[in-house]
Amino acid sequence: MKPEEMREKAIDLFQQRLHCSQVLAMVGLEKLGIEDPSVIKALGAFGGGIGGTGNICGALVGAASVIGTLYSRSSLEEKENPRMWAATKAVMKNFEELAAPHGGINCAQIARVNWMDRDQVKDFYGNPDSRRQHCINVVGETALALGQLLEQEAERNAAK
Repeated sequence: MKPEEMREKAIDLFQQRLHCSQVLAMVGLEKLGIEDPSVIKALGAFGGGIGGTGNICGALVGAASVIGTLYSRSSLEEKENPRMWAATKAVMKNFEELAAPHGGINCAQIARVNWMDRDQVKDFYGNPDSRRQHCINVVGETALALGQLLEQEAERNAAK
């Protein structure tokens, strides 16, 4: 899947109401050829900014989790690839630039929704003029950037 396709699929999945954290992991893992529903399920807790608290945007968490899947380990017997840190920093830098016009990397700054307030949530999803449009853009652009980074990492790893 090309980065542009990742963007389109991410937007589509987000509009169907998957959490941004799940969407980014889903398209990123698909690009890596990995299917792991338990990861997608676990990332649901990061929707609305870590459990609906408005903290760190789930799109960032989802993108970083894909880098972890690529370079980290799942047991003490495995080695962690130090490339994980540089790739995660690249995801973070890109996301900070993308989120800057919204005031920061927190869901509360981008979406400006109190996820515990039922009326605000209804407005977010039901009002075409809500800040959901900002989230759609952030999700799509984060997926595009993740796809581009994964392609760069694949080229780097192939050159070794």
